[in-house]
Amino acid sequence: MPGLNSSESRIHERSVTAEPARILVVDDEEELLHILQTLIETAGYKVTAVTDEREALQAARSEAFDLSIVDLYLKNSNGIALMEELRLLQPDTPVIILTGYGTIETAVQAMRQGAYGYLEKPFKPHDLLFHIDKALENRRLVREINRLKELIEETYGFTGVVTRSRKMQQVLATISRVAGSDSTVYIHGESGTGKELMAKTIHVAGPRKDKPFIALNCAALPEALLESTLFGHEKGAFTGAIHSARGVFAQADQGTLFLDEIGDMPLGIQAKILRVLQERRFYPIGSEKMVQVDVRVIVATNKDLEEEVRKGLFRSDLFYRIHVIPVYLPPLRERREDIPALVEHFLCKLDQQTKKGVKTVTAEAMRKLMLHNWPGNIRELQNVLEYAAAMAGGSVITENLVFPPTPSTEEGSLRSLKAAKETFERDYLIKVLQVCRGNISETASIVGKKRTDFYALLQKHKLKPADFRPAGGNGGSAYREKQ
Repeated sequence: MPGLNSSESRIHERSVTAEPARILVVDDEEELLHILQTLIETAGYKVTAVTDEREALQAARSEAFDLSIVDLYLKNSNGIALMEELRLLQPDTPVIILTGYGTIETAVQAMRQGAYGYLEKPFKPHDLLFHIDKALENRRLVREINRLKELIEETYGFTGVVTRSRKMQQVLATISRVAGSDSTVYIHGESGTGKELMAKTIHVAGPRKDKPFIALNCAALPEALLESTLFGHEKGAFTGAIHSARGVFAQADQGTLFLDEIGDMPLGIQAKILRVLQERRFYPIGSEKMVQVDVRVIVATNKDLEEEVRKGLFRSDLFYRIHVIPVYLPPLRERREDIPALVEHFLCKLDQQTKKGVKTVTAEAMRKLMLHNWPGNIRELQNVLEYAAAMAGGSVITENLVFPPTPSTEEGSLRSLKAAKETFERDYLIKVLQVCRGNISETASIVGKKRTDFYALLQKHKLKPADFRPAGGNGGSAYREKQ
């Protein structure tokens, strides 16, 4: 195997300030083992090199490793069997399997049994070091995600970050990197994707975790009340102001302020928010005394704010001020691999609350959950499971309890094809209007219709967009309240 050239050595230099990762290398060919040790140590890692299973297990019992590299065929044992024993001792340590020519099928089997990856001999030094870098980065990411989960559970009393999907792993990796800064974070995602949970995760993972976390839904309040809630007011500042009150900016001083649904903030308030974000100071309503605050701001929206800027509904200067660190939360339909874990999590949570003993779902029920489009995302999944668990007669949720047919859908099965299509079309429009909170442009775009054609559809089915817009302070819709 060729040696490490100078350019590759420079590429894989390790920071002298960081503690070098500890790597266990197991190969019964002593010459190759020596080459591997020299190569990996030259790249800046600390290496323990052994030739057999007994020495490898002894080393794993006495020292924690960040990575193990194991030859597939050893004199007295099988590399896969050794990998399984090492994982029993150190479950979180990834293993790379070294394979000979023609043993790829066995290597793939090793990955099914828990190996992080495999590398076929003969390999180039650069390939080995690349695999090591990727495995160690994956281990660091898994550790960081687990740390974030523990912080959430410790602070808020529940385990909220449940994920196995690559997209959400990337989201959590971004959050772990930005949590320590004071930069504004812009969270964008559909309703029900967990934007407030991500904001809380950023807060508890950063240096302000012991200070206040204040959340405000900007869509839940009329403009006059929103301004007072944001900045506070003095006694007598307006009719009904019978005493002074601190706004959420002042309440969040030294901590984090989460402004949810900032896309629904009136234009008049947007200008004032921009000034506060720039200067970190403001006048409460009716006061001549300036208030200075030190606040980390996180904002969230389910709207396309760039489109809102083009329509003149959102200030461009405010958009660029808040769009510092964007975090996109994927909808549940883009992370379906998380559904089984979320189902297990919510059922466990429901069992603790209700003591009904509902533990799992049937395979057919899980299939229905996996195939559903989830316009309401994780919030919808939680509601579906809560209903099913309440209706379950035993410890298992069956298929008939997941999206059970309503009387109207049962009748619809006996209707003509045209009538069935009409029913589906109306139900579909209602779902999209609910998700878009009655926004005509967004709904028409999703449906794929021009505004004039879309209005004709609404008139046909006697649907009013205003019925789906937020009603009062509960963030719901008038249509839902009528059901």
